[in-house]
Amino acid sequence: MTQPINEEAARPETGRAGRLKTALISLVILVVGIGLIWLIFRTEPQATRQDAARDTAMLVDVTPVTISDYRPIIDVMGRVTAAREVALSPRVGGQVIEQSDALSPGASVSDGETLARIDPADYQAALAQRRSELKQAEADLAIEQGQQSVAREEFQLMGDDIEGMNRALVLREPQLKQAEAAVQSAEAAVRQAELNLERTTVTAPFDSQVLSRSVTVGSQINAGETMARLVATDRYWVEATVPLSRLSRLQFGGDPGSNVRIRNQSAWADGQYREGHLLRLVGELDEQSRMARVLITVDDPLALSASKNRKPPLLLGSYVSNRIEGRTIENVVRIDRDLVRRNETVWVMQDGALSIRDVNIVFRDGRYAYIDQGLNDGDRVVSSDLASVVEGAALRVEASDS
Repeated sequence: MTQPINEEAARPETGRAGRLKTALISLVILVVGIGLIWLIFRTEPQATRQDAARDTAMLVDVTPVTISDYRPIIDVMGRVTAAREVALSPRVGGQVIEQSDALSPGASVSDGETLARIDPADYQAALAQRRSELKQAEADLAIEQGQQSVAREEFQLMGDDIEGMNRALVLREPQLKQAEAAVQSAEAAVRQAELNLERTTVTAPFDSQVLSRSVTVGSQINAGETMARLVATDRYWVEATVPLSRLSRLQFGGDPGSNVRIRNQSAWADGQYREGHLLRLVGELDEQSRMARVLITVDDPLALSASKNRKPPLLLGSYVSNRIEGRTIENVVRIDRDLVRRNETVWVMQDGALSIRDVNIVFRDGRYAYIDQGLNDGDRVVSSDLASVVEGAALRVEASDS
């Protein structure tokens, strides 16, 4: 008699076998995958920079250079100051009875122009008194001269028995000298009184602009007290600071000194500038920056002279940028500063290949480097950035540039 199969007992064994088979297949797939990945990386060709350089010439831009004489440009900042400034003050005191309309801030005045008058009454009276004293002294001198004539006649009657000091006394020589001195003193007093009277009129000492005024009609002012501040309008200075390492490239004084182009970048339109000249080196370092101080002179700073091309005025106290033209550097190559590469080298395209040149830089300004060794006349300097910087790498340029 056939026994029935127990399905419940056989089912667990079948499930375990299926799971084992699935795990085994997954493990085989994983091992095969790892092997394939390893094989791919082992057999992939390696690309090197040198191989790329040999196989493909890099497209570059080049700049031909020339050996010549160049003048570097030194950019510095400076402050506009007055070349001549005066605190206008009277040399005599008194009440201000008259004042010119030009004696007001911002007005321009001419050399010798009357700006104010001080009450002259006291000085007129003093002059009259001094003139009277002079007349009295002249009269005394005339009387003394008459007395000396009488004394001389008496002396001749007395003979030559009196000599030396007694003779001078008999001839009244001391009295005559005293009278002459009194006249000279009176004349000097008259001249002083005349000067004081003239000084009641206050005039401009030179062509200038009024910066400030501290008196008006009716003010009582003492001698030496400031009435106004004036600055000359014929010339201003720009006091600039320059690094010590660049002083050797500057030309001071002469006829004239180094040319300077001045700009107020915050106030002037593009293309506007003023021209000046390097005047002198101030013998003291700037306290804050510890740089050298130099003076730049600018003629007609307020642009007052008639001109078709109106120039912008310089204002005292403003900060301006200055481009100073330095001394000529002879027999050098000038290239943009950016074309000097690491370790002071320059890339040159020579016979279709890259040549890395060591150069000697004698000076750098804000834009250029000046080179006296390492580059030749006519060399083509590579101005492009390169993906591969290898000596002898193949280079090419566009057909129109070759």
